[in-house]
Amino acid sequence: MSTILDALRGPWPWYVAGPLIGLTVPLLLSLGKRFGLSSNLRHMCAVVPAARRNAFFAYDWRREGGWNLLVFLGIAVGGFVGGVLLANPEPVVIAESTSRALAEAGLTVDGALAPAALFSWSSLFTLPGFVVMVLGGFLIGFGTRWAAGCTSGHAISGLAELQWPSLLAVVGFFVGGLLATHLVVPLVLGL
Repeated sequence: MSTILDALRGPWPWYVAGPLIGLTVPLLLSLGKRFGLSSNLRHMCAVVPAARRNAFFAYDWRREGGWNLLVFLGIAVGGFVGGVLLANPEPVVIAESTSRALAEAGLTVDGALAPAALFSWSSLFTLPGFVVMVLGGFLIGFGTRWAAGCTSGHAISGLAELQWPSLLAVVGFFVGGLLATHLVVPLVLGL
């Protein structure tokens, strides 16, 4: 049993993970379903009876999003299995150029996936941490609502269905990410 777990630890190669993700789309399309995660927040609110007083949440969440809530639950369980039970004991390897750029910005990389100076409970009470986590989180939520979906919905399902709005959304996600990386993050780190 431990040899199987040892074989599963660490990142899976692209030729395993890629086809598994890629095969998800035809399976969902054959079932008449669309993949996307941002709509789950609406479904979770619609579960609460008091929220259904608002017309936006007054719909049959079981019919429209019940299956997607199971996908969300599966992601949470899979994240626990991958992050705790099959955790790679080795520190995260960050490219030297990235480590240097982060150090120049005043951030240290100590084997973690994300800099603790921006992504931790203690950093939430600093101005840069608050801007990144709270303001950034709000903008992501607003953006996914405005774009009628998130990166997974548009980039995985929407592009597979050859939807023009999804192509525009994905281009916007990439442009926004590049602008945030090169313009917004240096400004936030300077606070």
